[in-house]
Amino acid sequence: MIAILEEMLSFFCEYRTMTDLLERAIAKLKTLPASEQDAIAAMILEELEDEARWDATFAKSQDVLAKLAAEAMAEYRAGKTQELNPETL
Repeated sequence: MIAILEEMLSFFCEYRTMTDLLERAIAKLKTLPASEQDAIAAMILEELEDEARWDATFAKSQDVLAKLAAEAMAEYRAGKTQELNPETL
């Protein structure tokens, strides 16, 4: 799994500058047993994949969100809304 970590390092170095904190974290990871490196690498990759999925989903929803916002503003302007009182929820 160290190869995956090194691939991640390569990506960051090629496309972005890596922070000192990330460099220190990777250096420390290299000192761990392979099983721990694999576990941490799996968590990092899963988090990055989740973030990419969220970004893609959010990007696809912009038209829907804009439509919902326009509908909500139209209802507000037409007096079809009421003030929300958090105390009565």
